[in-house]
Amino acid sequence: MSSPHERNDRKKGFKPRLDRGPNAPRGKAAHGDGKDWLWGVHAVEAALANPKRGEPRRLVATADRAKKLSGHKNLEILEAQEIARYLPQGAVHQGLAMKPEPLEGSDIDAIGSPAKGVLVMLDQITDPQNVGAIFRSAAAFGAKGIILQDRNAPPLTGALAKAAAGAVDQIDHASVVNLSRALERLSELGWKVVGLDGAADTDLADALEGSATVLVLGSEGEGIRRLVAEHCDILARIPMPGGFESLNVSNAAAIALYEASRPGIGRKS
Repeated sequence: MSSPHERNDRKKGFKPRLDRGPNAPRGKAAHGDGKDWLWGVHAVEAALANPKRGEPRRLVATADRAKKLSGHKNLEILEAQEIARYLPQGAVHQGLAMKPEPLEGSDIDAIGSPAKGVLVMLDQITDPQNVGAIFRSAAAFGAKGIILQDRNAPPLTGALAKAAAGAVDQIDHASVVNLSRALERLSELGWKVVGLDGAADTDLADALEGSATVLVLGSEGEGIRRLVAEHCDILARIPMPGGFESLNVSNAAAIALYEASRPGIGRKS
């Protein structure tokens, strides 16, 4: 005969608790925040191939995905739903996730020497999807690196790394305390600093001369801050003949990087 407690459990639709293991995230949603994790095939494989990283703190994969991995002693084989519990709800992990060691960046002298190519500086751009997309574009167009603030920038993991599709491990970055001072140092090293500003009088193509260039992008709401703008050699706009007033910052970055990567950039003779 069932006890009153058992009968009450059946009436409430009682389901037995699943044993998720000692390391599984707990809580009402049974999902982690993913801030210390990478997930998705491109992001994880790029991290595993990056010599700057050591062995991952954890590496989890489905059985099918694990067949393509070798030489990783901490590899754990889990069901897809078990992997999902470590990540934000809805994260598309493709059967692969890892908790990596932190990715160390370069200092400003290292990333700026020699003065050649294109660097991207992000001024208070905090949305992980946007920053990840900018990393992806920077890698695609051959930029030398990305400069971020050490406090007002999202971590290079989680949704940012997924949006970057492996680019956080394929392109160098530097985290600096003060962007204005970083620009001063880059100018000393021979870089020209071009700030993107929709209200500028100069078109971007006319501001580019083919020399070593730092492209500075500000947040969508406020743009480049005044002190950072004052350290730019020139402010330039992306002309938009369609009349639409603004672009998403990651789209603006992709256009600017394309323009800066073109042979013979700079229309002034």
